[in-house]
Amino acid sequence: MKNPAARFAVQSLGASRIREVANVGIGRADVLPFWFGEPDEVTPAFIRDAAKQALDAGDTFYTHNLGLPQLREAISHYLSALHGPIATERIAVTSSGVSALMLVSQLIVNPGDRVVAVTPLWPNLIEIPKILGAEMVQVPLQFGHTWELDMQRLLDALTPGTRAVYLNSPNNPTGWVITRAQQEVILAHCRRHGIWIMADDVYERLVYDTAGGQACAPSFLDLATPEDRIISANSFSKSWLMTGWRLGWLAAPAGMMADLGKLIEYNTSCAPGFVQRAGIVAVEHGAEIIAHSVTRYQTARDFLYERLNALPRILSPKPKGAMYLFFRVDGERDTLALCKQLVREAGLGLAPGSAFGPEGEGYVRWCFASSLERLDEGARRLARFLEDR
Repeated sequence: MKNPAARFAVQSLGASRIREVANVGIGRADVLPFWFGEPDEVTPAFIRDAAKQALDAGDTFYTHNLGLPQLREAISHYLSALHGPIATERIAVTSSGVSALMLVSQLIVNPGDRVVAVTPLWPNLIEIPKILGAEMVQVPLQFGHTWELDMQRLLDALTPGTRAVYLNSPNNPTGWVITRAQQEVILAHCRRHGIWIMADDVYERLVYDTAGGQACAPSFLDLATPEDRIISANSFSKSWLMTGWRLGWLAAPAGMMADLGKLIEYNTSCAPGFVQRAGIVAVEHGAEIIAHSVTRYQTARDFLYERLNALPRILSPKPKGAMYLFFRVDGERDTLALCKQLVREAGLGLAPGSAFGPEGEGYVRWCFASSLERLDEGARRLARFLEDR
């Protein structure tokens, strides 16, 4: 009898190389960790207090599959202020943004479907459709002064019969931000061929150097009708400093909600009520948190951009959004080994570019959602490491 084994699609998944690097250094007090996409500030007290109060009131029971009505309504108002009317009936609360992405894939992807993704890309978005037996086609961004999308190459990949295109903008890891004109072309093409657009909008509030104080990155929600084949996934993690709370949402066509509710039931049943109570407070009263983070991260981005580009063998475009510098290290062909060595020898925790697909090899990701003092010390450690290498 053969040994027990997972099905082939699961065995074939790539393990997280970010985790592989982090496992080398987690627990070491001397390591500066910039490997995860996580701010170094704790969730603000008024959000934590809302969860405490809900727990003290006994909010420890199941909730509706699609989320508390109050939270769904709050998210509806929040999105409508940014993107135009988004009805409460189109909102589903999820147990994290990652869960939202899995739910979307379970909702629209069949085994054997062709799914296109713009890469480099957070590995979960590449691997999730593979779990469901989909064929992934990757369209790489072009590296230069900034990261850019080759529109014709993407449209050529979006052939008739393609099930979905997965787009993350602002992009993790590159900081690339899609333009409104590009969205219009992609939407028209996908409407013509019946292709779903799965928009990972987790970083939509983290945009920099915008004209006229633009509140968020361009979104397909601005262009979509309620019946369009567009699903937007989002999370509380980045905009409201709530990474550990595991709370997210989906904005989808209203006609999908009944089936989405079934999937939530069979995945997690519901998000915890006391966590959702904290989410309500964050959405309704968290504008200052977002403004603070954008100002802080732009300063951090500019600081680290200058420091890294002053080092030999380093070339980094300036990201337009998100919270990462994705920079090239000339001569490096194995960034997984490089990042493990950085942890062991320099006490510096970065993410290998190969974690984001083959297009990312030769690059390294640095999360700059941190204090200038920590970023400065990290840059010093990298400089010393490169001098000795």
